[in-house]
Amino acid sequence: MRSHLEFRSGALRDPPGTAPAGEMLAWQLAIALPVHGYRIRKIVAEDWGWCVVLANPGFSLWIGCGPYPDHPNGHLCFIAPSKPRVWSWLGRVDTTGVVERLAAALESCILKSGVAHHLRWWSEEEVRAGRG
Repeated sequence: MRSHLEFRSGALRDPPGTAPAGEMLAWQLAIALPVHGYRIRKIVAEDWGWCVVLANPGFSLWIGCGPYPDHPNGHLCFIAPSKPRVWSWLGRVDTTGVVERLAAALESCILKSGVAHHLRWWSEEEVRAGRG
């Protein structure tokens, strides 16, 4: 299941000293994702970056946006949940289809920005290890 997308783009970097980083990318996604049928509930600053919260019945769904420190112009977007099943008040819920659809929309938004390159989805082993 695709959940972590790293890429490079100098054009989507926040100005130096901006904390937390990832705000410009989060707003770019908030503008682009509705074209794919998503409703943005809110955008929230976190200590690690920015969170784009999406409306989704059944379970919490969001995209984290932050810097990817392996590259000076690196970014990482990660979809939560990143596991194929989660517990909700309805019981165990399969997230696979919803997350995969969002992954396709996320990749499309990043590609259509025209300013991103070196896109790479992390393997499930890399996600489990916490590093691409």
